[in-house]
Amino acid sequence: MWIAVDLFVRAESVAACGIPSRSGAMTDLFDRSNSLSSDTSPSRPDDSRADSIDPAGMRVIWLLLVAAFVAILNETTMAIAIPELNASLGIPPELGQWLTSAFMLTMAVVIPTTGFLLQRFTTRQIFLAAMILFSSGTLICLVAPGFAVLLVGRVVQAAGTGIMMPLLMTTMMNVVPPHSRGRMMGRVGLVISLAPAIGPTMSGIVLDSLGWRWLFAIVLPIALVALGLGAKWMTNLGESTHAPIDMVSVVLSVFAFGGIVFGLSQFGGGDGGGSANSAWTAIAAGLVFLALFVWRQLTLQKEDRALLDLRVFSAKNYVIAVVIMAVVSLAMFGTFSLLPLYLQNVAGLNATQSGLVLLPGSILMGVLAPVMGRIYDARGPRTLLIPGSVMIAASMFSYSMVGVGTPTWVLVVIQTVMSLGLAASFTPLFSASLGSLEPKLYSHGSAALNTMQQVAGAAGTALLISIYSSALHSGEAAGRSVAESGAPGAHNAFLLAAVIALVPVVLSFFIKKPEDQEDAPAEVVHSVTETPAE
Repeated sequence: MWIAVDLFVRAESVAACGIPSRSGAMTDLFDRSNSLSSDTSPSRPDDSRADSIDPAGMRVIWLLLVAAFVAILNETTMAIAIPELNASLGIPPELGQWLTSAFMLTMAVVIPTTGFLLQRFTTRQIFLAAMILFSSGTLICLVAPGFAVLLVGRVVQAAGTGIMMPLLMTTMMNVVPPHSRGRMMGRVGLVISLAPAIGPTMSGIVLDSLGWRWLFAIVLPIALVALGLGAKWMTNLGESTHAPIDMVSVVLSVFAFGGIVFGLSQFGGGDGGGSANSAWTAIAAGLVFLALFVWRQLTLQKEDRALLDLRVFSAKNYVIAVVIMAVVSLAMFGTFSLLPLYLQNVAGLNATQSGLVLLPGSILMGVLAPVMGRIYDARGPRTLLIPGSVMIAASMFSYSMVGVGTPTWVLVVIQTVMSLGLAASFTPLFSASLGSLEPKLYSHGSAALNTMQQVAGAAGTALLISIYSSALHSGEAAGRSVAESGAPGAHNAFLLAAVIALVPVVLSFFIKKPEDQEDAPAEVVHSVTETPAE
């Protein structure tokens, strides 16, 4: 992935011959040591950040939001499509779930490199490279003749998607002043919640009427439009460095995260003891490589050469927020991957009906996102996070008790409550976590947060689908129907997710609002200087 970025950068550099250097023309947003103007009191901790959002910075944020919308739309359409793909391609659920797990796992491998990439390359270069990767992967999926090529396309898509969210979060942290971050996160939530609202329902209608290839045929032109807008309007924020990437760290991260998630996916595969043995072997190997990865980062960060600077974990508030986010993601992504299988195979709904079950909650999540942002700015994270985490856990416990005869409206209510809990959780988690770091660590903090989120999500998907598949295979072997076989597995998987979701309920009492977000900053404005695109 980083090779593709480098090749793209070289091509851009050739095309940019004759354009003046930006080194003397832009403000370095990623340098915590920005000097203050002479009339600024040095005692203010937040004087190095702007009191207002520069128009150039806002334009970049909105371009990144368009790209995030495309990526999330792609993900939410695929969640509903997995049962249809399993049937169309003739593959079992534990293999089909890799279309989701491989996507998240690839993001988990790519995202640790973004802390380095955001410092090595410019905003414009990173954005365009990411959108080219995502568009190429979408095209591969569109023309894929079978499962193997489709999986390759999903991996290429993920390579582009993995860059986009850390780029968005890091840019926001540098452009938006501390006292307004909650409001801006709320607006971001409003925009990116449109995708979850549209995606599942659109996916169900498309699957029932046109077929799974049209999911990619619809996303591809949107991605190309985002790419075109970025090519025309994206500007550079910050100065790039020339530090080489540490390939040893990249390799270690691949084997570490890949081994853990692959091992989890082997449980319940239906192979008995052999499957369990391979699972524990893969997990053990992954943990060894993870320890080596951590050791190497601790060594390299002494010279500021780490692929992922682990000094972000010296901030207690950041650590608590990351743990909560990881646990919520494990339970949430696992539940969202299992839910379409449950709705279609156990509850007997078709793809369109399954999408409609998710629609009200997604719309509510988007509508309330700006409100959540304002509440965070005014009251801090606990006011939102404590009830939000309780609603998430309660929803998963409710899912563990529904059955074949459960009315559809009950499923809609449960899903809506879960969406409300997620809306109340994500804004304070993102704002409080990254806001607890020094500005120079924003890119690494965003990379670490998103890495933990994706690894936990991939692990949750693999774990819950494996529990479901194990019960499904056992029931079918005993001569029971798919609905009768899948119901016990779904109940057990949802119950496990609910128990895991109790951890954030406890930890949410300990998270705090960063000090620099408590009060409005001094009346000093350091605007973001727009520079010529390379």
